[in-house]
Amino acid sequence: MSPAPEPGCWTLRRMVPEDVAVVHALERRLFPVDAWPLEMFFAELAQPVCWYWVAEQDGAIVGYAGLMCIPPVGDVQTIAVLPEHEGRGIGSALLRTLHGQAVELGATEMLLEVRADNPRAQELYRRFGYEQIHTRPRYYRDGADAIVMRCDLTRPAEPGTTTSEGATP
Repeated sequence: MSPAPEPGCWTLRRMVPEDVAVVHALERRLFPVDAWPLEMFFAELAQPVCWYWVAEQDGAIVGYAGLMCIPPVGDVQTIAVLPEHEGRGIGSALLRTLHGQAVELGATEMLLEVRADNPRAQELYRRFGYEQIHTRPRYYRDGADAIVMRCDLTRPAEPGTTTSEGATP
């Protein structure tokens, strides 16, 4: 049995159906205009081409991420971290985990959409080698544009990274 993480540390694990209610509540808080319906999370977890993770700290879910992978392409379905937990490497760890799973499944590239008005997320993706390839005008319900980004998974990962699992302060 592995030791429990120290208080204040976070860990990543696979999302299970019992997590959906909490993740959905976070989704509604973080993306009030574009929140997925509860049923969509259950449907995603049931798909054989989808993989989801949660980040936990002190027994509470503080972030989550999802991948759809049909090789050679992986797609970041969602990624989110509570604002009070940003800047601790959780988003990077979740993204590394999605990349690792996609590569393991045979993907050579990743795609995602990000709101044009979310520079913090765009910067994270650029650090991982994502480049803008398209803009989808008025993609989101409130009329915001989506930036479509692509990452070549055959290139080296983010500089200075190690593993995608484990706890970190």
